[in-house]
Amino acid sequence: MTEITRVPLLPIARGSLVKIWLGVALVLAAGAALAWKSMPALVAVKTVQAGEGASPGMGDVAIINYKGTLKDGTVFDEQQQAPLPLQGVVPGFTKALMQMQVGGKYHVMIPAKLGYGDHQVGPIPPNSDLTFDIELLQFMPMQEFQQRMAMMRQMQQMQAQKGGAPGGPQGPGGPSGPGGPDQMPPGAGPPEAMPPQ
Repeated sequence: MTEITRVPLLPIARGSLVKIWLGVALVLAAGAALAWKSMPALVAVKTVQAGEGASPGMGDVAIINYKGTLKDGTVFDEQQQAPLPLQGVVPGFTKALMQMQVGGKYHVMIPAKLGYGDHQVGPIPPNSDLTFDIELLQFMPMQEFQQRMAMMRQMQQMQAQKGGAPGGPQGPGGPSGPGGPDQMPPGAGPPEAMPPQ
């Protein structure tokens, strides 16, 4: 039988044990602080009124009503029925829109890192946290949005070639156009009321 040489362990001095525990606590505190600092900035989205259905994705265009304010309450931007491509706005706004549903109203807080960062943009000072009140009216794929915009441009060009938009000052139904202000312009009635051509 082989004999194992035993090495006796010496007891740890009382003062050394306290130093070891302080060192462990210091390492844990430093690790927690490093983890906290390296955490990505988060967007806070508070639902004011719930929406329904799916949420927009990166390739979509969202149609929204919104009001943007700074920390002191200064309104820096406000629009109704604004089309915003999710790929064309600051990262925090994109992250917020991707959490919304059609018909919903939301209160959104975007930290400066996910907003404009250290750049001044218009009335927004550098390193500003942004707050938005947003209503998501609808969203659609970018390709569908572009098709709709092209159709609208064509319609506007056709109206301009015919002498103005219906209801405009010189167009049918306008104050000085045929039909007067209280009558519908030709072609605006239901299909069964249309005269045969």
